[in-house]
Amino acid sequence: MAATHIATPIYDRVKEVKEFDESKMGVKGLVDSGITSIPNMFIHPPETLSTLKKPTSQTCTKKSIPLIDLSNFNIPTKRHQLVEQIRDATSSWGFFQVINHGIPLSVLDETMNAIKAFHDQPHEVKSKLYTRAHDREGVIYTSNYDLYRTNAATWHDSLAVWLSPEKRRAEEKEIPEVCRKELLAWDLHSEKVAETLLELLSEGLAFKDLGFLVTKLIVGHYYPYCPQPDLTVGLTPHTDSGLTVLLQNQVGGLQVKHDDEWVDVEPIPGALTINIGDTIQIMSNDKYISVEHRVLAKASKEPRISVVAFFNLETESDTNYFGPLPELLTPDKPALYRNFTMPEFQEAVQLHLTNGTKSYEKLTTN
Repeated sequence: MAATHIATPIYDRVKEVKEFDESKMGVKGLVDSGITSIPNMFIHPPETLSTLKKPTSQTCTKKSIPLIDLSNFNIPTKRHQLVEQIRDATSSWGFFQVINHGIPLSVLDETMNAIKAFHDQPHEVKSKLYTRAHDREGVIYTSNYDLYRTNAATWHDSLAVWLSPEKRRAEEKEIPEVCRKELLAWDLHSEKVAETLLELLSEGLAFKDLGFLVTKLIVGHYYPYCPQPDLTVGLTPHTDSGLTVLLQNQVGGLQVKHDDEWVDVEPIPGALTINIGDTIQIMSNDKYISVEHRVLAKASKEPRISVVAFFNLETESDTNYFGPLPELLTPDKPALYRNFTMPEFQEAVQLHLTNGTKSYEKLTTN
C-alpha cells in the first residue's frame, strides 16, 4: 500500500498579520486567550535571536549606564561637575539614568499604574481607539506601529498621546479617563526634567532654544508575559529622534548597545532613563551620540510597562533648516552633516525603519 503524503500547510504571513490587526486585540489579547506558543508572525530570524544570548564567560565585567544625581542642579559650586557628568555620559553612552530629578514618587507610581489600567481594560473598550493612522495628533492605541513593514512582529502594545500647545485642550479630552489625569501630570513633570537636561546640555550651545519642548509624544508601552521569549523580542533595535525621558517598572528588559555589546539597563526605583536621539547627535556634530537600544521579551508573569516622553523637533516646515551648531565647528572639526529640514529628516527616519540605516547616515556631508 502506497504511503499517503500529507502536505505541510503553507504559512501565509500576510493573512496572519491581517487577521491579527483586524482583531484589534493586541499582543495582550493573545496572552489573555491562553496561548502557550507564539504565532509565527512574531518569530524572529536566527541572526536576530542569536544576539539575545548572554556571553558565558564569567570573567566579563558587568557594565551599566551612568547614574547621575540631579540634586546639584541649583548648587553653583557643583553645577559645572554636573554638566561634565552629563556631557561624558552623552558622548560615551548616549544613555544615562537620573535620580533626584524632582518628580515625586507618587506621580511615578500613579503614571505606571494608569498605563497598566488602560491596557488591562476589556478588549471592547480599548479597540475603539485602535488604529494604524499615525497622523501625529490625537490618541492612538495600537500594536506594532510598523506591523506591515517588518518581517517579524514584536511583543508589545502601545498607547500614544500627542500633545501640542495650540491644540492641547482638545487633545486632553481625547485621553481615556482611566489614565488622563496621570498622563497629564507625567507630561508636565517630564517636561521640567527635559528642560533641565537641555539646559545642562546647552551650556555654551543652543539646544534649549531649538523647539524640542513644543510638541510632545507620550507613549505607554505594555509588554505582556511571553511564553517563548527566546523566539521574539519586545522591541527591535532602533534609535530615537530627539531627547527621550523614560519611566520603567522593575521587570527590566531594556538594553543599550555599547562597544558592540548589549548592556542591560537595570531598573532603579525612582530613577528615569534618558537617551540622546539622532537630531541631537547631528546638531552636536557627533559630540553627543545616539545609540541603538532594544527591549527583550520576558517570561515574567508581571508585564513590563514603560512610559516614554519624546521631545523632538516637530515642525513640518520645509524652510526651517537644522544642522551642526556653528559654534561647534572648526577647521579641524568641520560639519559632518549637511543642513536639513524636518521633512527631510522624517524621510531619513522612514529609511531607517525600512532597512535599518540610521537616520543620520543619510544626512552626512559625504
